[in-house]
Amino acid sequence: MRTTPGGQGVTTLRLATNRVWTDPSGQRKDATEYHTVIAWRRLGEIAGQYLKKGGLVMIEGRLQTRNWLDQNNNKRYITEIIADNLQLGPRQYGESGGNQISDVKKEQPAASAKSDDADIPIIDENEPMNSGVEESEVKIKEEDLPF
Repeated sequence: MRTTPGGQGVTTLRLATNRVWTDPSGQRKDATEYHTVIAWRRLGEIAGQYLKKGGLVMIEGRLQTRNWLDQNNNKRYITEIIADNLQLGPRQYGESGGNQISDVKKEQPAASAKSDDADIPIIDENEPMNSGVEESEVKIKEEDLPF
């Protein structure tokens, strides 16, 4: 986390996304992509304070491409994700071990949860993917299909 000359907080982080698939010959393949994420103001503070290397996080944002001239006068480009929202993955409570998937515990001790963490969204390992979505929004009606 750093502060701009104007006083705004900003955090820059590198995020890895993994993809696993089976090719036509049946061989398992995997690929990793690395992304640069920029989080401003309070979101940047939360990212800087709670994200740890190897931790799980879901980030929503927009893509932004910047360009500049390098020392040899070549035009260079970089595409970054400007974070609009983030959710921290499961983490181990009561320890500073981070939010790695291997840190997940089945029972959360009530005394170890900090009260200032209450406003930080955490993805619970047992939470259904459609949590917070009305049942009528989940069901697909035949008349809603465009074909």
